[in-house]
Amino acid sequence: MKVFLLLLACSVSLPAAAQSKGNRTALHGAIAFHQQSGSIGWATDRRTAREAQVEALKQCGHEKCVVVANVSRACAALARDSGKFVVMKGATQQEAETKAMAKCGALCQIAAWTCTK
Repeated sequence: MKVFLLLLACSVSLPAAAQSKGNRTALHGAIAFHQQSGSIGWATDRRTAREAQVEALKQCGHEKCVVVANVSRACAALARDSGKFVVMKGATQQEAETKAMAKCGALCQIAAWTCTK
């Protein structure tokens, strides 16, 4: 009887252990931006893409903000200057920022970034 209970306890706990070792659902991030006002918002590690978008728009705070980047298991960076903006993705924050700066130009600065697990 003790062996049966031990096996039963182990079988119940295995799925939770397996889930924590790589079978996790991908998390989502987003960046929202309104160019005219300069308002920016972002979200990281949300359960769904929609949750990430809603949070980024809420943080952005301007009624005309738009989501300019969605990521999952990656990073995104927004670079801007007074007249333009560029959003690029990468495997790391550094990669996303480097790509955004290279495409945007010398007068640009990184205004926002997000990375997800």
